[in-house]
Amino acid sequence: MAKQLMIYERAVPISSERHRDWSVETGGNYGFAREVNSVPLLAAEFIPAATDHAIVFAGSEEAVFPSVILGIRDNENSHVGPDGSWTGGYIPAFLRRYPFVFSRSDDGETFTLCMDEEYEGFNQDGRGERLFDSTGQRTQYLESILNFTREYQTLFDRTQQFCARLVEHDLLRPGQANFNLGDLGQAQLGGFFTLDRQKLKELPQEVLSQMLATDELELCYVHLQSLNNLTPMAQRIAAAGGAAAPDGDGDGGAGARESEEA
Repeated sequence: MAKQLMIYERAVPISSERHRDWSVETGGNYGFAREVNSVPLLAAEFIPAATDHAIVFAGSEEAVFPSVILGIRDNENSHVGPDGSWTGGYIPAFLRRYPFVFSRSDDGETFTLCMDEEYEGFNQDGRGERLFDSTGQRTQYLESILNFTREYQTLFDRTQQFCARLVEHDLLRPGQANFNLGDLGQAQLGGFFTLDRQKLKELPQEVLSQMLATDELELCYVHLQSLNNLTPMAQRIAAAGGAAAPDGDGDGGAGARESEEA
């Protein structure tokens, strides 16, 4: 799995001086996410996301964060249609908050709400929702965006705590998904981590009790169960003919197999 591609082209702080006459028009177009094959996922999203997506952990062994797999190949999101519509069920909050994002100061104490000025929905023609009113005050819409982004950041920090526990107890192992795309051939996705089920079972009772009390144990099993979504994703891609086949012949019947990386 490739390193997460940035969907923000030019994120700048929002200010009444610069953006007083700006509006944003959103219409459910996710074309901006067409070339990302995974995006970060908050722990609070595990249960709704697991209905549609495989949840893995990306990053280094010392610093990981949950991600949802959206495509088999680099620069390929199989959940965005030709018209930019989202076709993949649950939409991760990472994408729903776009084109807005918080910027953290170097000391980690201050957050500034920013927006990607390159987003095609921004305009100065009054289309959509205004960011500021005629007096330069935040509109109710911008306040709602601020609240959503603030909540996202809080849940992001909590998710980091969950991941730190997984790393602390050495519960992660390198993963690899091998895809059979039928007539399209074979494909392979790596560069992520999955939970080691056996190591989870062998944790001391005190640690298991702590994880049970904080719902972290539930998150672990939701993650493991979500890996079953790899096969349906491969089947959809094969049926749509949406991926180029690598050299070699498929053995028929689209599917995917998650295995430990050697």
